[in-house]
Amino acid sequence: MATRFAEPMARLIDELRKLPGVGTKSAQRFAFHILRSSNEDANALSAAIQHLKQQLRLCSKCNNITDIDPCTYCTNPTRNARILCVVEEPTNINSIEKTRSFNGLYHVLHGTLSPVNGVGPEQLRLENLYPRLNDADELILATSPTVEGEATARYLADELRKRYKSLRISRIATGVPAGSDIEYADEVTMTRALEGRREL
Repeated sequence: MATRFAEPMARLIDELRKLPGVGTKSAQRFAFHILRSSNEDANALSAAIQHLKQQLRLCSKCNNITDIDPCTYCTNPTRNARILCVVEEPTNINSIEKTRSFNGLYHVLHGTLSPVNGVGPEQLRLENLYPRLNDADELILATSPTVEGEATARYLADELRKRYKSLRISRIATGVPAGSDIEYADEVTMTRALEGRREL
């Protein structure tokens, strides 16, 4: 027989279960931790979530999550604006930045092509990418080496070759294991992947 919780606890557990990687047991553990916390800690958590939602937005140029627009990468004069690196999610930028071997700019898709889940090209954030490519020399496709990531990279390479004849399009090398997510790659792996990128 399933355990029944009071309505406020059940509601919190249901909301926590919506977080990625959080199952029922973890959600219950988090909920009871919050219940045992002081009012000050609970209010601080609530305030931090509200502050996050109010202050953060997407950069109008690259779609990175930022509190200023354009973001600090796009406005940094020391970065090479002629090389763009396309990533799936904002968290992927951190993995690449840790290598200290890439000094170009980024473009965040916020997803990958996944027909099974109803995600087509129109769901990806591509419209603000096209104008940026007019002044670019190279586009690095740094999507994860998953089925969806590879399909997205292939689609972008095919589409962009039609529009930008002189643009060099490369793909990160297989320093990132197939089937893994680049968010969890260490610095050495990401450095090798960037250095060993190949033209598509």
